[in-house]
Amino acid sequence: MIGLKQIRKERKLNQLKVAMDLNISREALSHYENGKREPSLEMLQRMSEYFGVSIDYLITGTNFTKN
Repeated sequence: MIGLKQIRKERKLNQLKVAMDLNISREALSHYENGKREPSLEMLQRMSEYFGVSIDYLITGTNFTKN
């Protein structure tokens, strides 16, 4: 979840603010960012909509492109 932490920091949001907006605990968000826990598909969709980025971006930190 490289992109999740990256975009949160780029937008100058702290973990507590994002967690509250997504209705999860700050600890859960921290675990997602540090790879200790994997979010469900539903949570990935919610985070994607929240930040306005693709799920690919949340996971890898880069956007998917066709070659």
